[in-house]
Amino acid sequence: MKQLLLSLALMGLATTANATCFADYKAKMDNPLRLHYGVIELPDSACSVGAAASNIAGRLTGGWQLLEVMSVFDETGLDSRRDRAGQYYLRF
Repeated sequence: MKQLLLSLALMGLATTANATCFADYKAKMDNPLRLHYGVIELPDSACSVGAAASNIAGRLTGGWQLLEVMSVFDETGLDSRRDRAGQYYLRF
């Protein structure tokens, strides 16, 4: 019984360790002013709002500038954000 519980606990830790990290953010472009809301996948090393900001800012292209990292979440939060992000869903 102890071995079964230990195995289940280790499986849970492995699943948590392999969880994918995402963030939703707001960005802008000037002249003319344009805004967008997006969702981006992050490496595990950037799975906090602070670390995500520098990661996202470095990945935005085409003149986009990061305004705000709104939140960091796992794959369970993707579906609720897909429609709102539109063309900026997992784009960068």
